[in-house]
Amino acid sequence: MKVASILAGKGSRVATIRPSAPVSQAVKRFHAESIGALVVTDTHEAILGLITERDIVHGLAEQGRAVLERRIEELMNRRPGTCAPDDDIKSVMATMTRRRLRHVVVLEAGRLAGIVSIGDVVKNRLDEMALEANVLRDAYIANR
Repeated sequence: MKVASILAGKGSRVATIRPSAPVSQAVKRFHAESIGALVVTDTHEAILGLITERDIVHGLAEQGRAVLERRIEELMNRRPGTCAPDDDIKSVMATMTRRRLRHVVVLEAGRLAGIVSIGDVVKNRLDEMALEANVLRDAYIANR
């Protein structure tokens, strides 16, 4: 299966934020939109990085409440994990595990095409396994 199959199910809408926005704005967006990451883009929609709940928790632990008034660009990951829509989901899962990532930005021809979370990848894998089990069960029953 390919990353495109995940995007086909969940959609390709991606929440973005500007690097100059305060961290408190990201916190509000995480809560309001029930998401865990925002892609950081400039005014031309170029991808600059990724800010996640984890980044903010680390900032809170290091700087306390003052981190909420800092700018996104001070906490964001400037080298987020990326993949393409035609990448195999298993390879994306391996990258997420190896780099300890919960979100991977999907790029198509260098442009933002979506985002996948570890939850999306696990759900897809569970769906694949259920389908495989059903096919094997049906084949077993047919051969009895």
